[in-house]
Amino acid sequence: MEHILLLFFSFLIEAIIMWQYSSSLFLSAHSAKVKVSFICFLYSILFLFSFMEKVWLNIIVYFLINFLFLYIQFKIDLLIAIFHSAILTTIMGLSELFMFSFMSQFAPHFLENAKGGLIIYTLSSKILFLTIIYLLMHFFKKTDPKQENYIDYTDFILMLIPVSCLFIIITFFNIGEHFVFIAPINIMVTLSTVLLLFINLLVFGMNQYNHHRNIEFTDMQLLLQKEADSAEYYKMLLSQTENRNILIHDIKKHLQTIKLLNEKKDTSKINAYICQLLDSSDLQEPARICDNEILNAILGRYQRQCSIKSISFHADIRSNILKQFSPYDLTSLFCNLMDNAFEAVEKIPESFIEVTAQKKENSPFIVIVVINSCRTAPAYDSDHLPISNKENTTKHGYGIKSIKKVTKKHGGNLQMYYDDSSSTFHTIITLKS
Repeated sequence: MEHILLLFFSFLIEAIIMWQYSSSLFLSAHSAKVKVSFICFLYSILFLFSFMEKVWLNIIVYFLINFLFLYIQFKIDLLIAIFHSAILTTIMGLSELFMFSFMSQFAPHFLENAKGGLIIYTLSSKILFLTIIYLLMHFFKKTDPKQENYIDYTDFILMLIPVSCLFIIITFFNIGEHFVFIAPINIMVTLSTVLLLFINLLVFGMNQYNHHRNIEFTDMQLLLQKEADSAEYYKMLLSQTENRNILIHDIKKHLQTIKLLNEKKDTSKINAYICQLLDSSDLQEPARICDNEILNAILGRYQRQCSIKSISFHADIRSNILKQFSPYDLTSLFCNLMDNAFEAVEKIPESFIEVTAQKKENSPFIVIVVINSCRTAPAYDSDHLPISNKENTTKHGYGIKSIKKVTKKHGGNLQMYYDDSSSTFHTIITLKS
């Protein structure tokens, strides 16, 4: 029974190390729930094969299981999956072989006779395995141009923790070799080694988590700065539009005066020419999409972009709504909605974008609906919101997060879905007015 528990514990630690290694280096192809279920299934198979007690078979199965997990659950090529599976298998085998050779040389009696010798040997080999894998993670990050490339010396300072733990375990080996542990002391030494392993896993796991959180925080700050700059841009655009309208108004007055003067001379050609100028589209006021100045500027910009790309654009924004929105929130919400829709339809022939915003009758709710052409249904996360299909998902997906943030701020609800029958993607936002 003790041997079975030790095998189970050993494979559990290897699965955790495999999870940290793969999640740190590669882009995930599936959700965390799917990955957890798949790795548990694979390592359960490895656990069953271990009862056959055939070393070479276990090594081959370990390699195949790691390969399947990497190739199926992450966006990597076949050869890369084989390469990293071979590295993991080699390091795991060498770490166990090294610790076995070390204990056989310096503490053979403790390994053979002590009740906790096998447990401490297993734990120490896993600490060594984790240490080497952690070093490799940083090595591959620096050689991969898609990863963040900067020097963080705290990561190398953390390496003192497993080195210190290995020194403590070596001390246990020497003590156990020269003295016989009584039962309570033997249990305490074994538990201490278990705690040392969990401390290493916890420290490295928290370090990786904080690393990803810092990257997300930095990207979110950049997005917020971009939205703030966009809001200021639209304010400046409104000011420029007002000045242009004044200029157009003055030009019209001048042309009308010239028209009257020429009418007295009965110069028909000049009069016709001036009338043509007055009716020219260059002197017409820009079309108004809605009565909200900021939103009108935002939608007008995307309307022009769609016109250039021959994309049908229709907007129906009812009057006197969205007044409670600040320019910053309007920019965050509608710019991200329009960006996502425009990217989806940009390369689709005869595509369209429809935007509507209206207040529900006899209710305090405003409904914003964006419908756009879409070739294929996107993948969804646990909140049933689409996942970015761009190559590096760690750099994308913040637009939807910004939409969620504004929606939540105004007590609203966000729903996104794909309609197979019409090949369209729908975004529905319900907000309190």
